[in-house]
Amino acid sequence: MSKGYGVTEVYVPEGSKFVGRTIAEIRADEHDINVLTLYRGAKVIPNPKPQRILEPNDKLLCFGKLEAMRGMVPAKTRRRRQPDIGNLPADAVNPQGLETVE
Repeated sequence: MSKGYGVTEVYVPEGSKFVGRTIAEIRADEHDINVLTLYRGAKVIPNPKPQRILEPNDKLLCFGKLEAMRGMVPAKTRRRRQPDIGNLPADAVNPQGLETVE
């Protein structure tokens, strides 16, 4: 796979500029992005036609330039993935009573 390309899922939230537009109208192909699959509720639509109208809560599985796909997602809906950090329980540090080397 070429550097900078990959597969990702693009979520179409309520109020998105893509809602009510066709796949052709969002001009994904002009940005070197291929829509592989459309997920609509429990329906899976492989290779959706360019005339398919997007609805709220659709998910598009796309292959293409990662930077271009990142640009399809409005900044306010992007989620920063940060791990939940918590303390380990005391018995998890040395669960079997083994000696620790310091």
